Amino acid sequence: MEKRIAVLPGDGIGPEVTQEAVHLIQTVDGLFGHHTEFAYGKIGGIAIDEEGTPLPQATVELASSSDAVLLGAVGGPKWDKGQGNMRPEAGLLGLRKSLAVYANLRPITVFDSLAHASTLKPEVVKGVDFVILRELTGGLYFGQPRGRREGDQGLEVLDTLLYSEVEIEAILRLGFETARKRNKRLTSVDKANVLESSRLWREVAERLSADYPDVELSHVLVDNAAMQIVKNPAQFDVLVTENMFGDILSDEAAMITGSIGLLPSASLSQQGPGLYEPVHGSAPDIAGKGLANPLATFLSTAMMYRYSLNLPDEAKAIELAVTTVLQSGARTADLALPGESTYSTRQMGDAVRDALKRGVQQ
Repeated sequence: MEKRIAVLPGDGIGPEVTQEAVHLIQTVDGLFGHHTEFAYGKIGGIAIDEEGTPLPQATVELASSSDAVLLGAVGGPKWDKGQGNMRPEAGLLGLRKSLAVYANLRPITVFDSLAHASTLKPEVVKGVDFVILRELTGGLYFGQPRGRREGDQGLEVLDTLLYSEVEIEAILRLGFETARKRNKRLTSVDKANVLESSRLWREVAERLSADYPDVELSHVLVDNAAMQIVKNPAQFDVLVTENMFGDILSDEAAMITGSIGLLPSASLSQQGPGLYEPVHGSAPDIAGKGLANPLATFLSTAMMYRYSLNLPDEAKAIELAVTTVLQSGARTADLALPGESTYSTRQMGDAVRDALKRGVQQ
């Protein structure tokens, strides 16, 4: 199979973890008989420094013409004081918009060998395996009008929460389809007791439910969802919600696993390439030190094989290799208990690639 992957290393630890993922993909190529062309582009802070914009047009064209996009991370203190359109995060939002990715999938899985690393009790997180689906194109992050203005009582600010029924239906339908492939339970998260947008969200969910009689639909208010994720996360299968709620809840849920360095994500388009990135951000405090955990990027790469390249066997092989390495006791600094020896970024990458070879060859 011939494929073209756009690699956007970005800022901080992004170049380190994406390089390990490139080596992983090359290993998959050798084992499964594929050929991958890698095309590199700039985004975020480095693009601001070198191109004068967080999202150069060349990067948009590169990403749009690829089979999938692998992103490292964007941002860092160096660019925190920039204006909104000159911050690294504006590059990420712009890339999502240019690719028309409308849904972010974030698996929340607790590895048995790391249950002790969670901030929650092991008996609470044991067996946790759910997915958060976040709508990416609407809501407060994109609604217009927005901005600042002078009012009768001084400075006023305005953000608009705007959703169309079409946008809501698209993400909810993906939620039902995802639940149908898992344990057939969909939890729709809203704030229907206060927000008109959430009331429409709930109406659309109920209407679509008739098309999926095999999927159990439940509704939960976002504040209660936040509490339940901490109280009893194992109750969930698939959660689906709007943009800002999903942003907050997925970061909260990230802590269940014991390290944000383990969490992958996929942002999917109805047409065109998907965008795959680890959740952990740029972590500038450890950049260049060989301390970064590449596993979230590896698991994001597995999602790329599953969702954009339609190669589920390759995805499963990567996921099994990660599980095998963790069961063996290999730990990067973010996963290690006091006194445990740790692996560098490259050592962890090598360990997973070796496990992948052994698993496939067996």
